Amino acid sequence: MNEFTSNNKYAPSLKVPIIIQYISKILYAISEKLTIFFAAKLFTTPISFKRPKRELGMLQTSQVRKIYLPENNKKVEILSYGFSNKKVLLAHGWCGRNTQLFMIANKLLENGFMVISFDGPSHGNSDGKTTNLLEFISTIKEINKKFGPFEAAVGHSFGSMSILNNQAQSSLFKCIVTIGSGDKISTILENFSYNLGLKRKFGKKLQNYLENKWNIKFDEYASNKVAKDIDVPVLVVHDSLDGDVDINCAINIRQNLKNGKLLITNGLGHTKILRNKNISNRIVNFIKENT
Repeated sequence: MNEFTSNNKYAPSLKVPIIIQYISKILYAISEKLTIFFAAKLFTTPISFKRPKRELGMLQTSQVRKIYLPENNKKVEILSYGFSNKKVLLAHGWCGRNTQLFMIANKLLENGFMVISFDGPSHGNSDGKTTNLLEFISTIKEINKKFGPFEAAVGHSFGSMSILNNQAQSSLFKCIVTIGSGDKISTILENFSYNLGLKRKFGKKLQNYLENKWNIKFDEYASNKVAKDIDVPVLVVHDSLDGDVDINCAINIRQNLKNGKLLITNGLGHTKILRNKNISNRIVNFIKENT
C-alpha cells in the first residue's frame, strides 16, 4: 500500500442520492444502453449550490460581466476583483462557483494582484445545463484573450485539470497552483460508476461512449500526461484525507512536472483546504516568488 493511501479519508463532498443509485441499478437490469445514456447525462450535469455568506464580500466588491464563448456558444459570468496590472486567474472545480476561492483571492489582493474568476459553463450564472472538460479548457482560452496576460493561475480540482491542459497546449501563465487536482478521466469515471451503485468496470463503457460522442481520447487530457509539457513552476497542493480525489493523483502529477513542488496537508479534505489561511498564504507566497 502506498504510504499516502489512507482508509480514513473524508466522505466525498458530492454524494449520489440513494434514489439515483436505485434508478441506476434498475435501469442497468433493463438495458445497459439506457444506463449509459442516463449516466452520461448525470456525469455532465453539475449541481448548483447556494453561495455561502462568507463568499458574498468578493461578489459584492467585484465587477461582474458576461462574455460570449464562440466555441461553446454559451455566455459565462466573469468577476474582476481588485485592480492591478498583475492578474491571477482562479478556476473553481466541478459544481463550484466564481467566489469559492475567496480566501485566496483576498490574499492576492492584499499583495497587489488583481483576480479574474468565472462561473464555468453550466455553473452558477453562466449559460447551459451540461458541460465537460473541453468546454472548461476553451473557456480559459477565451478569458485569456479578453483579460490576459496573466501572471499566474490557481485551480481547484476540475479547474486545475483545465488549467494544466491549457498550459500544456499554450503557455499562458508564469506559474500555476493546483489544489486537489484530478488526474485520469478514466479513473474519475470508474469512481463515478461505483458511486452510482454500479461496478467500476461500467466506467470503461461510459468512457467509450463519451469518447465516441466527443471524438476524443481521454488519456490525452490526463493531468499527469500534460504535466510533462509544462515548463513553468507548479505548486501541487493536496490533502492526504481528500475523499473526492486520491492523494496519488497529486503524486503522479508532481512526478511528471519539470519544475514542480508538492504540498501535502492532513485533515483539510477537498474543499475546506480552500479556506485555510496558512495554505492561502503559502499559495500567494509561491506566486510572488515566481512572477
